[in-house]
Amino acid sequence: MLFNRSKFFVLTSAILLSISSIAVAQSGRVQPTPTPERDDDPVRVLTQEVKVNVIAFDEEGRFVTDVKEADLVITENDILHQASSVRRIPANVLIVMDTGGEMRQIKSLDQTRKVAKGIAAALRPEDSIAVMQYSDKAEIIAEWTDDREQIMAAVGKRSKFGRRSAFTEAINLATDFLSKNTLENKHLVLITDGTDSAQNRTAKADALRSLLSTDINVHVISYTRLESTDITPRTKMISNTPPPKAMPDEVAAQLPNGVRDNATRPKIGPTINLDRTLLRRLKARKADLEASEDALAELAENTNGEIVLADTLDEMVDKTALVAKMIDSSYVLTYTPKVPLGEQGQPNTRNIEVTSKRPNLIVQAKRKLIVDTGNR
Repeated sequence: MLFNRSKFFVLTSAILLSISSIAVAQSGRVQPTPTPERDDDPVRVLTQEVKVNVIAFDEEGRFVTDVKEADLVITENDILHQASSVRRIPANVLIVMDTGGEMRQIKSLDQTRKVAKGIAAALRPEDSIAVMQYSDKAEIIAEWTDDREQIMAAVGKRSKFGRRSAFTEAINLATDFLSKNTLENKHLVLITDGTDSAQNRTAKADALRSLLSTDINVHVISYTRLESTDITPRTKMISNTPPPKAMPDEVAAQLPNGVRDNATRPKIGPTINLDRTLLRRLKARKADLEASEDALAELAENTNGEIVLADTLDEMVDKTALVAKMIDSSYVLTYTPKVPLGEQGQPNTRNIEVTSKRPNLIVQAKRKLIVDTGNR
């Protein structure tokens, strides 16, 4: 009989391995398998990076093109930091058009279109633009593109008016839209009065707060001052100001000739308003506009943005060039926080400010960062 040593060795090894497995299973413990160390294994180090947009000018208001890390001083909650990088890259700008609202008097679809087109025309050709509109609901009407003709067509043809104002929904959609990819140098331009038909103050505050956990710069061209000025005289029982329009101009324009003329004919002389319910609604509308103006101004300040509180419709359009200039004068600055974000026992709010130590260089960079412990 021939004896095969190799077969005997395999059979013996298999039996021993089975016995060893049974012993481990019975003990309830899993024996760790050592992993051999190799000199070429990568070492993984978790680092955090904060991004802040820095606007840079000289004393004559001209854009400075050669800002470097050594030119800047960063403070985060009064702790000094050093910039890791300073880059100038094309901007990604989401224009949000408010085209709704039950009690709007000045805000109109045509005016909002003019402002949106003014922003798009004034930005640099290499900037990428997307457009959202909201009234009864919020929706993206133009995806990212640097094709200005495509943007102008979307603003002019795809935008439409509505009776309600889904502001909170629009802010949430805009935040998600700008945060869902690896875009840098992100800007949100709101053409709005900031009011919401739902009147859910908690949801609105949460939506605005969520923006502070991102690196999005928010700029506002606001209807609030115009709408508030128009409505103030109407909050009194006796006024020389005509009563509010029964319907928006876009709705009246679709009525038959005779009815349209009656609906749009100017009212002359003093107005006596005995409708107490309407007076309460007008006063509530005025208070809502004032609160919205404060919230929008705070949002722009905390995200290093610009706010335009126009007194005339022409000023809204004229100031689009200023907003575009601020966007296109931005650098993207990065630094590593000395106190890790989200660390237990550390503040969840970081107040960041960047100043210049270079002569004749003026920088604007002030941001309130809310540390988001969620999944965003």
